[in-house]
Amino acid sequence: MQPTYVPWSGFFNLISQVDVFVFLDDAQFEKSSWHNRNRVLLQEQAHWLSVPVRRLSLSQRINEVEVDDQQPWRNKHVTLLKQVYGKHPFASDMLNAANVILDTSLIRLSDLNITLITYFARNLGLTQPFYRSSELGIPGKRSDRLIDICHALGCDEYLSPRGSADYLEEDQFVRRTDTTLLFQNFVPFPYPQKNTNHFVGYLSILDVVANLGWQESARYIRGSVS
Repeated sequence: MQPTYVPWSGFFNLISQVDVFVFLDDAQFEKSSWHNRNRVLLQEQAHWLSVPVRRLSLSQRINEVEVDDQQPWRNKHVTLLKQVYGKHPFASDMLNAANVILDTSLIRLSDLNITLITYFARNLGLTQPFYRSSELGIPGKRSDRLIDICHALGCDEYLSPRGSADYLEEDQFVRRTDTTLLFQNFVPFPYPQKNTNHFVGYLSILDVVANLGWQESARYIRGSVS
């Protein structure tokens, strides 16, 4: 998966189902995408948190993009999170991630995203080894590269989000490898969500943890809550 900014619960559900997880950190960066933004709940509506970036060319890869710290986005994000979630039942669990957001040594967007994802993953009890595609030294594009990554890591199954089904079929993934193709089946279901009369789904993991805490969030991303 490409490393996105504080991603939704489905991202962590996918991690929970695999033995090895690879960040496609050298995929092409897409402006105004999940790469540098995600959503939290503000006044009963989904609200964007966006990381400003310095983009030097249209062909930049995610791991080449730098965040724009000439803008005070870090403090703004943390301040907003405190205002929105400060009185939630598990605010302190979620707000500990603020230390990562405030870490100005995380200059590259990929480093920021991967550090945040790893922080949440470990607190959710996910201990799988993580790799970065940029460090594997495996060339190629699309399905060619996915197949070679699976072979290099000795994987006999590849778990894909449903959203990738069309291009995997177009590339004839199944016919070109003995690696079994599986698809993730995860739909976020309602959980107790403070300060709203109607459930808003597909928000950042920040919302899940603030409402449920680490233990229940760990159950939630696996598809069940008590």
